[in-house]
Amino acid sequence: MIDHDLLQTTLSHWKLACDTRQMALFAAYIALLVEWNQRMNLVADSTLADPTRRHLLDSLVLATAIADAPESLADVGAGAGLPGIPLAILWPTTAVMLIESIGKKAEFLRHVAATLPLPNVQIYPERAEIVGRDHTHRERYALVSARAVANLATLAELCLPLCRVGGVWLAPKGHDVEAEVQDAAPAIQRLGGALNGVYDVLIPDEPTRSLVVVDKIAPTPALYPRAVGVPRKNPL
Repeated sequence: MIDHDLLQTTLSHWKLACDTRQMALFAAYIALLVEWNQRMNLVADSTLADPTRRHLLDSLVLATAIADAPESLADVGAGAGLPGIPLAILWPTTAVMLIESIGKKAEFLRHVAATLPLPNVQIYPERAEIVGRDHTHRERYALVSARAVANLATLAELCLPLCRVGGVWLAPKGHDVEAEVQDAAPAIQRLGGALNGVYDVLIPDEPTRSLVVVDKIAPTPALYPRAVGVPRKNPL
């Protein structure tokens, strides 16, 4: 179901270590994703024709943006567990929090974490705006990611409050992101971030995409995130 040779070769090229147990966990995760996708809309059916490129490598490429496995990771709007689950498999010592407010998707994530198993994964079934105001989680994570389809300014308000000072926020995007990054620059600065760079995402036989990397350099003001739904309806 997954292309083991492509996965192993690409990870080796990216200088990411992966043993046979981790390869088996990647395959088991994709098998569960295919099974559950038949009864709920986790990912587009068309992407499951090539899950190695479209889901595994598309998630694991985020690891090339940082030097070492982080102590902690928050995946905002985790959905089907992308990129959080593949990164949790790659980084077994990283404490991974999957934030997903939709109950059925959170149920799938709990099933994956228990079945594989992934003891380093926890699920928080709540909206990111609420999690960002929870002092147990606010500014606690070394790395924050969000694969969700949303405006970069919206994502900044959902992600940067969770990122600790000195941490990093990673936002996968399409190829042409210059205008979106420019529009989001004031929001990123207001929320305590600083643009590190926009880097090409190169996956074999896939169109070039982008990875926006933002460093957290100052605390997020207490006003943010705003109430549920406001960051999407009225981005900073």
